[in-house]
Amino acid sequence: MQTNNRTLATVIAGAQAHQQQQPIIALAGTQALYRLVPIALRNSNQSRVLGRFLLGVYNGEDFPFELSALRSLDLALFEDCLKVLMMDYTPDLEVHERIQGGSQIWQQLIEKWAPESLE
Repeated sequence: MQTNNRTLATVIAGAQAHQQQQPIIALAGTQALYRLVPIALRNSNQSRVLGRFLLGVYNGEDFPFELSALRSLDLALFEDCLKVLMMDYTPDLEVHERIQGGSQIWQQLIEKWAPESLE
């Protein structure tokens, strides 16, 4: 029973630490979004991957994303994707609500990278 109590205490401590770091995580994720979105709206392979990734974070059921596609990104873009995922782990806002004009931007991403969902 002692091991289970220690494990529970470790889980609780980890959750509390994450909660304390949430403002920093949210800021880093939002800053990453501001770097990723303009690239996602361009016309390149990395743009396609980022667009599909952002749509998957937005609504993974309607816009499934193959995680192995992240391997094709430059390291800085990959790290920004991880920051967005960390932010979205405990969302207090939807991902598209974190940036100005987000609803319109995500509509553009849908039209550009998931046009089949509009049919």
